[in-house]
Amino acid sequence: MSAFTVGDVIAERSVHLTRESLVRYAGASGDFNPIHYRDDVAAEVGLPGVLAHGMLTMGVAVGTIAEALGDTGRILEYGVRFTRPVVVDPTEGADLHVSAKVGAVDDESARIDLTVTHAGTTVLGKAQVRVRLS
Repeated sequence: MSAFTVGDVIAERSVHLTRESLVRYAGASGDFNPIHYRDDVAAEVGLPGVLAHGMLTMGVAVGTIAEALGDTGRILEYGVRFTRPVVVDPTEGADLHVSAKVGAVDDESARIDLTVTHAGTTVLGKAQVRVRLS
């Protein structure tokens, strides 16, 4: 996509995470913190359950715009605030929903605002990607 118009939704998707997803991500990332796979440890530290890795959630979110960009090398900057945990149920897993909307455009770049929700709650705040226009 080369032309961006403020307000346009350029991509949407839902991704289902399972406990297996978390184990695979831990292996790929090297993040073996037990809050991402052990209910007992998560409970001991006061968490509502096993949590998806924050970087996994970020990756799912930004990956949503890959097809719309055509070239992920156009991404200039990406940042988020972690606002709510993504609890991954041992049986049901967790569904992430991502919507990517053009928030601003200037002569050289566009800002894509990502809305990322789980169970009806926004889990990433100020999730923004700045992309090169061409």
